[in-house]
Amino acid sequence: MLKRLYEWTLEKAGHPKAERWLAGISFVESSFFPIPPDVMLLPMCLARPDRALRYALICTIASVIGALLGYAIGYFLFETVGQAILDLYGLGEEFEGFASAFNEQGWLIVLLAGFTPLPFKVITIAAGATAMPLHVLIFAAIIARGARFFLVAILLWKFGEPMKAFIDKYFAILTVLAGILLVGGFIALRYIF
Repeated sequence: MLKRLYEWTLEKAGHPKAERWLAGISFVESSFFPIPPDVMLLPMCLARPDRALRYALICTIASVIGALLGYAIGYFLFETVGQAILDLYGLGEEFEGFASAFNEQGWLIVLLAGFTPLPFKVITIAAGATAMPLHVLIFAAIIARGARFFLVAILLWKFGEPMKAFIDKYFAILTVLAGILLVGGFIALRYIF
């Protein structure tokens, strides 16, 4: 089923209303959809490098707005919808232990999940379920999602097809390393100031 969803999402990159599809997929991926918008962002940036930054902005805005839906699911509908989504990702049983750690380091977790291949929807639902301050979620989501989508867009705009092959091959490793650098930078700033 995931492969079919992946192919369906990839197909939308060539649709005449691809930008709307990109926004829609970025929105729902932040709250419940399993396929990341990168699946569309990559081929769209390669096809129209002059619009790469526009596409990254669309992904960022829609993803942050989608994070608000994920938050609402966690805050208002956790027992019904939120728990079912966490169970789908195999995280339902561990959520209680995760929730206590989330309350302590939530902003850091949102930054890391928003930038890496971790399921962002799980984090946005957890933010609502644990009543994370909404401004913290929004600020961290803007930084993390913006950094992720703009990095991909800029690399594809600058280096094109060879960069796509490199990103496809090492996507998980690259995003985890970049996430560690991003979070490390924030921790370093915290200790400096």
